[in-house]
Amino acid sequence: MSVKVGFLGGLGEIGRNCAIVEIGGRIAMIDCGLMFPEEDMLGVDLVFPDFSDIIARAADVECVILTHGHEDHVGSLAYFLREVNVPVYGTPMAIEFARSRVEELGVEADMHHVDDLEWVKVGPFKFALVRVSHSVPQATGVVLDTPEGMIVHSGDYKLDPTPIDGVPTDLPTFAGFGRQGVRLLLADSTNAEIPGYVPSEASLAKPLRDFVAGAEGRVILACFSSHIHRVQQAINSVAASGRKFAFLGRSMLRNTEVAQDLGLLTIPKGLHVEMKDLVELPSNQTAIICTGSQGEPFAALSLMASGEHRSIHLEPDDTVIISATPIPGNETAVSRVINNLMRRGVRVWHGRNAQVHVSGHAAQEEIKTFINVIRPQAFVPVHGEYRHLRANAELAQQMGVDEVEICLDGDVVVLEDGKMRVERKALSAGYVYLDGSGIGDVEGVLRDRRHLADDGAVIVTLGIDVQTGEIVFGPDVDSHGLSDDPEELHKRAREAVIAGLDTLEKPLDLDTIRRKVRSSAGRAIKKRSSRRPVVFPVVVEM
Repeated sequence: MSVKVGFLGGLGEIGRNCAIVEIGGRIAMIDCGLMFPEEDMLGVDLVFPDFSDIIARAADVECVILTHGHEDHVGSLAYFLREVNVPVYGTPMAIEFARSRVEELGVEADMHHVDDLEWVKVGPFKFALVRVSHSVPQATGVVLDTPEGMIVHSGDYKLDPTPIDGVPTDLPTFAGFGRQGVRLLLADSTNAEIPGYVPSEASLAKPLRDFVAGAEGRVILACFSSHIHRVQQAINSVAASGRKFAFLGRSMLRNTEVAQDLGLLTIPKGLHVEMKDLVELPSNQTAIICTGSQGEPFAALSLMASGEHRSIHLEPDDTVIISATPIPGNETAVSRVINNLMRRGVRVWHGRNAQVHVSGHAAQEEIKTFINVIRPQAFVPVHGEYRHLRANAELAQQMGVDEVEICLDGDVVVLEDGKMRVERKALSAGYVYLDGSGIGDVEGVLRDRRHLADDGAVIVTLGIDVQTGEIVFGPDVDSHGLSDDPEELHKRAREAVIAGLDTLEKPLDLDTIRRKVRSSAGRAIKKRSSRRPVVFPVVVEM
């Protein structure tokens, strides 16, 4: 019986991590993530995998398996379950982080906590979760026992020797599977270009503590709300200075509550207060742990930086610590926030001027160790841009793995009769966008937005007698983003519209008039300026 592994996202970009495994016509999904929009995705809030091929086979889907609770692995789950509501399995933290998103969308889901190394059987699938060290507690890899042999999916991992929660990557268990024989390893590629080892999360304890202790006024520490290990480090540094603190940001409040309920976040008694109480205390006795490390425009830190936060007004003696690195595409937004903070006189520590962040993903020597422990027959790098996948594939080749394939979104790996082949672009794997109006294919809308951003807009307003073709008023021409001195262009557009309408047969219909206005004005402006603005005809029937 053949076993297929397909990729709906995460191979060729950072985020949208989503894979499927198919056995005997039945499907299990591993992770269901999202990606944050790139700079040219104007007006887009989030980017999801294209689930259309899987939704078309909804009756064949058995379950979803979550490796951990980060948004790039669980962020689109609610939208998938709205279409294909199947059981979901993961560690308690992964499940509870995902549950809050699912319930927000009003979806009733069948979600199951799974213990480490607990074998779960669903349909033809038999799998277990194996603990790995990452930047969130209870992160795991997935081991599937299939008719073609063991398949190991690493999830996101690193080999942290001193993890905050005291739970390192379970190399002995992975080694045990390696001795049994692993047919295929799918492994995280995010840091495959980086030599050596990633520093331990514990290495941040002293610098964070020192920066907080040395702050004259209030301390604002921003990080991912799902990065519970980092939140714990922030709490520890605040506790060492004797400051009281408050959480700020909707996701920060939600995720820290979940982590506390699961016993995965420890807060010393008496240190945590509500924001309304914190603002009444002397600033040099307080700290805020908040969202906004990625420059999100409406996150707490961005609002503070722009002076628009309703309850926090920054002072020159405040200290801001941004304990995260920008996700690709967010660099400009993060830089803007840092600049705005500094304009307010605030002291800012961030990843490029201080040791306030370490990655949660394995670097080269850790990857080679992981491969050596598992000793797979075949290797496919996952999670990363193409350059990351390529670097990871080269590491596997250095380690003597016999079969190494670089796959991209939409590809399917087929294991059959002891052999492996790749079917290229066998699945739909395009981007699906979520903007303020909902979820769907808004590629055409994005093209229009880019067009507007590049070449501007022209509005042509006129009143016309559709029976005779007589122009009663106008055409009036206005423009935005077209030229610093657009009068000549407006004149040429007006003349072109009048001439164009004169060629039409009478009586006229409004659609024909609009098309002629659009084409005439557009051609005239392009001829004079080499620009192609979006033309909006406003036609009043007289």
